Amino acid sequence: MYPKITIKELIPMDLEGGYLIDGFPSVGLSSVIATESLINTSQFKLAGIMDSDIFPPISLIKDGKPNFSTRLFVNEELKVAAFLSHIVVDGSFHKTIAKKMLSWAKKEKISLIVSCVSMKSNQNNDDLFFAGSTENARKKIKELGLKVLEHGTIPGIPGVLLNGGSITQQDVIVILISSNGTSPDFRASSKLCMAISQLIPGASCDMSSLQKQAELIEKIVKEDIDETRHLKDSMYR
Repeated sequence: MYPKITIKELIPMDLEGGYLIDGFPSVGLSSVIATESLINTSQFKLAGIMDSDIFPPISLIKDGKPNFSTRLFVNEELKVAAFLSHIVVDGSFHKTIAKKMLSWAKKEKISLIVSCVSMKSNQNNDDLFFAGSTENARKKIKELGLKVLEHGTIPGIPGVLLNGGSITQQDVIVILISSNGTSPDFRASSKLCMAISQLIPGASCDMSSLQKQAELIEKIVKEDIDETRHLKDSMYR
């Protein structure tokens, strides 16, 4: 039996032809740090929440206010939505979460879903590669002069989004960044944030403050995840 995941929209929104960013930390923290950095440097506002019994029971206090661990932010002017999560969900539920995002994107008539993942590399570099779910998505990657991932394995929620999009003809682009596993997450996140802005017209990153913000966000995200990990471990025993 699949766990139930609900998305509660707090405000009306028009995202037809727009974009959706996957900000779940399914493989590494770079994706959630990059997503939060983008949200903090653009005109995004809280538009909804995602909740489920499989999520650890926790409230994240921000500026004295309680927050759900997984939130939906929207920039109405750019028609960009982003799911931002500060919890690590057991890998057995990644398919369910990705399928929920795909169905919500279909309902909102989203044109492109953007996801991110770190991949381990022995080389000390931050090379970016891109994978697309459809011919149209792969054409977009090439037109932007970006590196196409010809061979590889993409795990977690990003991998499920790619597979699901290939079946339903939903455009999905996953950004992959090489990491040696020792560099700080904020460095990779800064590159990911810039890559997202290449894929989404109008989205931008304030590079003058991005690194400082990303370092702070990395600290906060890691603290939140450490707190929720204990609850998660007890739930999935």
